[in-house]
Amino acid sequence: MTKYFDYAATTMCDAQVLEAMRPYWDVDFGNPHSRSHEFGWKAEKAIEDARKQIADLINANPDEIIFTSGATESNNIAIKGFAMGPSMIKGKKIISIVSEHKCVIESVRSLSRMGIEIVFLPIQADGLLDLELLEKELPNAALVSISYVNNETGVVQNIPEISRMCRAAKVFLHVDAAQAFGKIPIDARMVDLMSISAHKIYGPKGIGALFVSKSPRIRLGNFISGGGQERGIRSGTLPTPLCVGFGMAAKIAQEKMDEDLKRAQKFHARIVDQVVKEMSEIYVNGSLDHKIPHILNLSVPFVEGESLLMRLQDFALASGSACTSKSLEPSHVISAMNPESKDLAHSSVRICFGRMTVDEDVDDLISQLKKHVSELRELSPLWAMFQKGIDLKSINWNTH
Repeated sequence: MTKYFDYAATTMCDAQVLEAMRPYWDVDFGNPHSRSHEFGWKAEKAIEDARKQIADLINANPDEIIFTSGATESNNIAIKGFAMGPSMIKGKKIISIVSEHKCVIESVRSLSRMGIEIVFLPIQADGLLDLELLEKELPNAALVSISYVNNETGVVQNIPEISRMCRAAKVFLHVDAAQAFGKIPIDARMVDLMSISAHKIYGPKGIGALFVSKSPRIRLGNFISGGGQERGIRSGTLPTPLCVGFGMAAKIAQEKMDEDLKRAQKFHARIVDQVVKEMSEIYVNGSLDHKIPHILNLSVPFVEGESLLMRLQDFALASGSACTSKSLEPSHVISAMNPESKDLAHSSVRICFGRMTVDEDVDDLISQLKKHVSELRELSPLWAMFQKGIDLKSINWNTH
């Protein structure tokens, strides 16, 4: 049986989540927007209870939670909705960073067609944003969009300080918190917009949310027209079972956050100690001091990441984001962290720990990692040259 180490891509539904959702598929199937009978009232109450469970996890008010289909839609609504709304003052720019999730990068890029100036800031070798660069760009900015936790490396940006800087400059702040939500304590009061998703925290796929602050108030453009649901931002009939499942997943995440964190810390430390420290030329991508332990991204020079994954088919692993796994391009995140050594992006492997990860599976992964890295390097002429002390960067590979 394949051992699962891809929790940053998605998680299985918790049994309690499935049980909470069950009645709303058939027995309590009413439209939550039907206000004239009991079926609608029951569905509406279930959704409002779920909204509160989600809000409680991020220190928000329930009426600040807008349900969406997931974090990708939430990011699109936050960025494009902001650009279409009254908060986007003509002549102002929008700032993001080069290591963002593709849906953020593409959403921001799309605004250039509207004549809005966009700025993508570089990241440092540890994956963190240089806050001095951000400070220089804040004048004349309207919005900063940045991930709380990077989905490929687990690097945690300094959101409290970025929030302070944005508040001082009167710039709105959007945070993609899909990988932070339910894993570490986060406070929505530090930001104006926050994107979250259920399937990252053992909830159902197809449901997410956008926190839209009411204090200070932020106004978004009408993203989906219709019956005016979700404060008029995202019209459409809400899927009651999915909303209920999301709420239950948030409740469980709040109860199990410390337990889940300690488990991830144990397994993260074990792989760092037994693989990174014991084998030569294996690197952790991203700051070890500013990251969540649930995600561990390794670069293994002289080994193609895809070749290593093929050898490790008994383990569900990734070489980057699940959303871009069809692309043969190297990770844009790892490339941005290593502009002078872009080959590292071709040799990266992402290992993610979750609620169902057990000691035996981690020990097996460590054993197989060591075995296959050693075997693949033995087949690499570059590794042999490196072992002889040859500076590979000094070689002119152009044979013409």
